[in-house]
Amino acid sequence: MTNPPAPRRHLPTSPFKAPAHPVAKHFTLGDRVSHDRYGLGRIIGVEDGVAMLVDFGSHQARIVNPYTGMDKL
Repeated sequence: MTNPPAPRRHLPTSPFKAPAHPVAKHFTLGDRVSHDRYGLGRIIGVEDGVAMLVDFGSHQARIVNPYTGMDKL
């Protein structure tokens, strides 16, 4: 059994940029959104910090945090 490699850490004195952390996206009930895969939709359900239930017209989808591919309009 092998151990997974330790995560790399950024030294403050390094001349290279630190890895960028994604900015947390915030959505509220009723927001209009665009999703890369599903298209245009409206948020109809909110699970605090976990997922959003989005109505895309023909179907509904549960999009989980970090909401990759979804942007607020």
